[in-house]
Amino acid sequence: MAFQLSPGVLVTEQDLTNIVPAVSTSAGAYAGAFIWGPVEEPVTITSENTLVERFGKPIEGITQSWFTAANFLSYTNNLLVSRVDTTALNAVTIETGGFTDITITDDASAIYDPLNPPAVTISAPDLVGGIQATATAVIDEQSGALTGITITQAGFGYLADDQGVPDAADVTIAPDSGGNQPLLTFAVNAQGIKIKNFEDYSNNYVNGNGIVGEWAAKFPGALGNSLKVEMADYTTFTNWNYAQEFDGAPETSSYVAGIGGQGDELHVIVIDEDGQWTGTPGSILEKFAFVSKASDAKKADGANNYYKTVINSQSRYIWWMDHTSNVGSASTVTSSAISDATRLLAWGVPAEVNKGYRDLTAVVAKSLSGGTDDIVPTAGNTQTAYSVYANSDLYDISLVLGGRATEETADYLISNIAEVRKDCVVFLSPLEVSTGNIIYGSGSDAVNKLIAFRNELPSSSYAVLDSGYKYQYDRYNDAYRWVPLNGDIAGLAARTDYTNDAWWSPAGLNRGQIKNVVKLAVNPGKTERDNLYKKGINPVVTFPGEGTVLFGDKTLLAKPSAFDRINVRRLFIVLEKAIAVAARYQLFEFNDSFTRAQFKNLIEPFLRDVQGRRGIVDFRVKCDDTNNTGEVIDRNEFVADIFIKPNRSINFISLNFIAARSAVSFEEIGA
Repeated sequence: MAFQLSPGVLVTEQDLTNIVPAVSTSAGAYAGAFIWGPVEEPVTITSENTLVERFGKPIEGITQSWFTAANFLSYTNNLLVSRVDTTALNAVTIETGGFTDITITDDASAIYDPLNPPAVTISAPDLVGGIQATATAVIDEQSGALTGITITQAGFGYLADDQGVPDAADVTIAPDSGGNQPLLTFAVNAQGIKIKNFEDYSNNYVNGNGIVGEWAAKFPGALGNSLKVEMADYTTFTNWNYAQEFDGAPETSSYVAGIGGQGDELHVIVIDEDGQWTGTPGSILEKFAFVSKASDAKKADGANNYYKTVINSQSRYIWWMDHTSNVGSASTVTSSAISDATRLLAWGVPAEVNKGYRDLTAVVAKSLSGGTDDIVPTAGNTQTAYSVYANSDLYDISLVLGGRATEETADYLISNIAEVRKDCVVFLSPLEVSTGNIIYGSGSDAVNKLIAFRNELPSSSYAVLDSGYKYQYDRYNDAYRWVPLNGDIAGLAARTDYTNDAWWSPAGLNRGQIKNVVKLAVNPGKTERDNLYKKGINPVVTFPGEGTVLFGDKTLLAKPSAFDRINVRRLFIVLEKAIAVAARYQLFEFNDSFTRAQFKNLIEPFLRDVQGRRGIVDFRVKCDDTNNTGEVIDRNEFVADIFIKPNRSINFISLNFIAARSAVSFEEIGA
């Protein structure tokens, strides 16, 4: 504390209430194929209904992926879900109203394919004085660069390099002979061909991402083809079919009115035009009321109210690109200092510069189309989606669901996620190594295929392998589906955390009951179970009258060790995470007897609590000058040795029945 230089009273307080905090043990993590939703951005899902809301319903081709997540959520309520990125394409609407003199001549479907980009030809016929121009370029599939640029035109020349070939950096059509400003510029670069029509102050792009035009669906692929977007301002609101959905007409925002402008407000609505989202055509999905045409418009709370910013930050269905061209003249401006030319820059310019806004000539109504689904991710797509979970600082997870994982993906999850983090367990289900098919049947043939998959994986106490797939009912499509069991096994572990503790085994008739099972792809008998268990594969078995049960609790650790059991591995994950969090508060303290005693007094009550909850048999914390020697202290280190005797789950029961003669006492025969 500070030294006092004159008489006085100095009041301080010291916090000695530190404890070892509780840590998450039940949070799941999963990456799978879904029909829509944020790509490679993990979202917390708490129920099956939330899964439907954020990632859509299951359809053919993604049912195994979808139900892996849903099955986990049938046992618990905390799952991070990341959608795998594939070559699915957004639905879009191409705005052509602002480009009356420009046409894109190509196969419309080819424009949307980013992996097989076409030769793009853009024509501008009959602009000024009969001038015609056409630009053609091919987007290189690997580099994204434009090659084979060709400009053909009549009436005037173009800028070129020394060989007379257009530059890839910039190709500009020169002014006409009268010195008039050109109406058309081709700016060619590695991002694509940008066409700018100065007369309409509009922009359009053709690029390697397959985006052309004005509006684009944000996530949904083919599902986005059902979306329709409508917008109205004060000039078109009265006759708008959706006027009754809003509290009043859009007029002038208080922000724009405060600087002398008017007519900047809009209403925007997103509609399920074909009913693919809600089941009812014409259902309203989103509404954005009283948003502004001014890029600097603010709400009363200071938040940006520019319509494009509001929609792109809040909408779960669309992503707004360019401004609509369906506009007329600017609204009346109170300031005569605003020139006509400035007023024509009607959308997206600061309100203090542009006090008048061009009015809509009609209600804007755009139906999206062109979206396609790619619901078959590659192993690389899947691993990339899982890779975000490698960051333990950003994502606090304990249970990683493998879904339908090939041996390559399973190896990646073990080696690059679980073994790197060392605070989570990966749950996996086997497939045929040679074909990637589900393993069906019984007997030695099925067992050998299961073992072959296991042999492709490394030895690790951070991985759990079950015996395959289950057959369950899909209520969304009135069908039956084969689904990997790893979502259920991870769910059992999460449910055990709630009913008991993380260090209890999730297996057996008490805690290992699996839900929603019609039948198993492999239902191993006693001999098959023996062979599987020796290899670290946990059998899932249907017992008549007793349900389907997880009948093993081994990890994939090959060497004999306490860590070859799920409960022991998860016990140490809990202890290590919790104590490591508490130990962080010893950083930058002095390594002396007081700090060491304080640390022991922090850890020992926590371990006694775990012992009282049957997690450990005994423990000892060693943190003194015997393991914090002078050399350790001089290296600015702090050492604590924590000895643990873990409790073990019962895997084998021996019942010895002994018959004795009537004349013999039990004590005589060892009872």
